[in-house]
This record gives sequence, C-alpha cells and structure tokens, in this order.
Amino acid sequence: MSDPLYKKALLRLAADATGAGRLPEPHATGTAHNPTCGDRVTVDLAREDGRIAGIAHDTRACVLAQASAAILGGDAVGLTRDEVAALHDSVARMLADAAEPPAAPFDTYAAFDGAAALRSRHRCVLLPIEAVLIAFDARDIQPTRKP
Repeated sequence: MSDPLYKKALLRLAADATGAGRLPEPHATGTAHNPTCGDRVTVDLAREDGRIAGIAHDTRACVLAQASAAILGGDAVGLTRDEVAALHDSVARMLADAAEPPAAPFDTYAAFDGAAALRSRHRCVLLPIEAVLIAFDARDIQPTRKP
C-alpha cells in the first residue's frame, strides 16, 4: 500500500526541483520560515510591470515544501501579487476544506491531497507561496555598483 501523503507525483516534483537556486540579480527576495519544523524557503524574484519575470528558490525544507516550491518555479512566471495571493487562498482552501485544487497550471497542487488530513503539514505546502508574497512586498534590491 502506498503512502497517501508521499505520492509518486509529489516526490517527482520535489526531486525535479524546478527553479531551484538563486537569481544572479533579483529585484526582490523573500524568506518564509516555519518555526514548528524548521522549514525555510527563500525566493528571488525578477519583476516586470508588476508581474514575475523570473523566479528561483532556495528551499531547505521537507518534501512537501520542496514540491510546492518546484510548482512555483515552473509556473509562477507572469503572475501578479494578487494572483499569487489568490493561489495561496485556493491552496489553503483545498487543504482545509477538501476543495478542488487551483485551476491549471496550478492544478498540480492536487498531488497534496494527502496532506489535507494533516493540519500541521498545511503550512509546509503554503510556505513557498508565502515566500513569494514576502518577496513581492519587499523593496526592490538595488544593484551593487562595481568601482
């Protein structure tokens, strides 16, 4: 019998680690931390006209947070802050109320349905989205000037 939490699709997302790393010159960076388990996700964003133009993440966390960060790494380009906030709300609702997963391309979050019964794991799934929101709210990083 397979584990309902750690499905193959979820493990594959985490292993692929789409978007893992750091951007060489981000416009903004956000870090979200879960003190309960020690998970930490740092997201770098390049922004253009209020939208994500580039994204990278450094995820020091459990498989659930790694997989969630990989979804964002592959599909968040083009989103506005409001769209990321709506995604956060949709994923939180999916986990808390067994609601439908977000619409494509974020329907991949359906792989987290096994986490719905484990409230303590909801934050793990949401942490990377929270890091993106923190990055959106951060002031733009000024490029370093070389002498």
